[in-house]
Amino acid sequence: MTSAPSVTAIVGDAAWLAHRYDPGHDAFHFRGVARADRAAVPFLTDACLGTEPAPVVLRRSDCIAANEGNPAPLHFLFHSAYCASTMLVQALDQPGIATGLSEPVLLNDMVGWRRRGADPRAHGRVMNDALAMLDRPFGRDEAVIVKPSNIFNPLARGALMLRPQARAILLHAPLRAFLLSVARKGMWCRLWCRELLESYLADGYVDLGFEPRDYFRQSDLQVAAIGWLAQQKAFADLATWAPDRIATLDSETLTGAPAATVLAAASHFGLAADPDRIAAHPALARNSKSGAAFAPGERQRDLAAAEAAYGEEIEQVLGWATVVADQAGIPMALRQALRIG
Repeated sequence: MTSAPSVTAIVGDAAWLAHRYDPGHDAFHFRGVARADRAAVPFLTDACLGTEPAPVVLRRSDCIAANEGNPAPLHFLFHSAYCASTMLVQALDQPGIATGLSEPVLLNDMVGWRRRGADPRAHGRVMNDALAMLDRPFGRDEAVIVKPSNIFNPLARGALMLRPQARAILLHAPLRAFLLSVARKGMWCRLWCRELLESYLADGYVDLGFEPRDYFRQSDLQVAAIGWLAQQKAFADLATWAPDRIATLDSETLTGAPAATVLAAASHFGLAADPDRIAAHPALARNSKSGAAFAPGERQRDLAAAEAAYGEEIEQVLGWATVVADQAGIPMALRQALRIG
């Protein structure tokens, strides 16, 4: 019978993913997820990885005491959904260069705990330690690139303050492309947009001049546009707050020239990436959610079909959202674009 790994062995091995935080016991939950297994799924969630019936539960204080050595460079990819963010973080995950983390649940736990009334000082301490537990690359010379879920966006500035050396990319889809994605994905996606807005309202992340009852009178795509505008406003403010650390990027630039854009993102994060390795990365040639290979012209056909089906409604929502953006001082295109080429 083999003994369980020690705290030091677990914390020192990146294959043990820091997966959850339990505030009741002040403990982190770890589960074993090899690098290849992470690359095979879009998100580091139970829905993608499968439920772990017996996670290793370690006291937070023990984890921090065992986390010896200098931390790796840690950077962030914040995003506003349906903008190829999963493809980008997967393409940046390369042995010897960087370890990519796509939507770790641990950061979602930080959001939920805050909403349930966590003491701000205690929350800040635990957030700092949670980032330390994520900042464990597979290779000694690798950086760590974290792509949180976009429900984490209200905490983005706090995370950057905790890691003053960290850089960030703010990735978004232009509003028309975002609305086309929402429309063509159907009812469940429209419901998700309402859930996202509900969470942003709870976080005080939406300040666009609407009364709470106004949202009940808005269509699904109007609600989706409100969520997009809230994120766009926050991204514009973030970029102004730390212009030397933050670059912005839109999905059409990324998908139009993926290899060149991934290389530029690597450069922004200070990674010595090989252009040939990036161009050959499998993430650039497959659907990041399904894993299926892209068919030639697939994305363009999908967007054209959505345009034909929902173009009139989207045009009306775009006009309305542009007026809302003008009144709230929100730029429809972000400044400080990532330098490519």
